[in-house]
Amino acid sequence: MMHLYVSIGEQRLRLYQGSELIAEYPISSAANGIGFHEGSYRTPTGRFEISEKIGDGEETGTIFKSRQPVGVWDGSPCDDDLVLTRILRLHGLDAENANSMERYIYIHGTNQEQLLGQPASCGCIRMGNQDVIDLFDRIEVGAPLVIGA
Repeated sequence: MMHLYVSIGEQRLRLYQGSELIAEYPISSAANGIGFHEGSYRTPTGRFEISEKIGDGEETGTIFKSRQPVGVWDGSPCDDDLVLTRILRLHGLDAENANSMERYIYIHGTNQEQLLGQPASCGCIRMGNQDVIDLFDRIEVGAPLVIGA
């Protein structure tokens, strides 16, 4: 089975098949660093699984609110942390990250692609829109993920 590893320090997400590296993508984790508390705007670490895949077949740049498509981003500059293109919802498997579903911690596309490679999100793992489509199409619900410092 494919599995994922996110390095907060390197701001990279890696996709593996067994021990073989299949793909690697730049990401943005939380600007506020690592943390587990509701409202902290921090990225949790530890063991997770992909619990849900949302947005299959939607147009690149589709804007999601409450996991529902509500329009398409027109590409104009916007400081909002838009959830775009695809959502991979994360279920925390450790005691300290078990609230990740309630915190709505996702891997998702972003309108802030120029910030990839540096901490900039509100807690989620942001990816480039083409990259999140590529990952979405490769990974299955139930796939394991580790987010490490």
